[in-house]
Amino acid sequence: MIGKLLVARPSLLGDPSFGRGVVLMAENSTSGAIGFLVNQPTEYSTKDLIPEFQIDAPIFQGGPVDQDRLFFVHTSSAISNTKKIGNQLFWGGDLYEIEAALSSGNLTQDGIKFFVGYAGWDEAQLKRECDEDSWLLVKNNYDIFGDTTDLWRQILNDIGGQLALYAAAPSHPGLN
Repeated sequence: MIGKLLVARPSLLGDPSFGRGVVLMAENSTSGAIGFLVNQPTEYSTKDLIPEFQIDAPIFQGGPVDQDRLFFVHTSSAISNTKKIGNQLFWGGDLYEIEAALSSGNLTQDGIKFFVGYAGWDEAQLKRECDEDSWLLVKNNYDIFGDTTDLWRQILNDIGGQLALYAAAPSHPGLN
């Protein structure tokens, strides 16, 4: 499950945290699971939250847990204290090393995404939600660092069938 994408099924459309959400799974163990919503931008940037930070990068709503903390997913194996979550995909690490890597060009903004909060599940909660058909688990063949505003729709279209019908639905069907 680690490194894969957890895609909200249409049954979660009204959920304020996860409706049309795509979560990159970062951890999964017997004690719980952690992931980051990769397609919910905020109005904030790193400069808004950390004024002394030399890089101005957008911040995404990572999930409803620990929203007073900053998290990041990146492509640099050279950062200390990172956790590998996929092929050339890591989360966490030393923020000062991230800043230095971005400033020097060893890491580009195309290879990092910042989040406030994370999506978290305790022990069997995520399995139960998957069994209840709240989520689809898909291989991460998508660019999670680029423009992800239509990622949910793109994935549902790629899966096809009835799910593709939901992908074409407006965000607020009552306003159609």
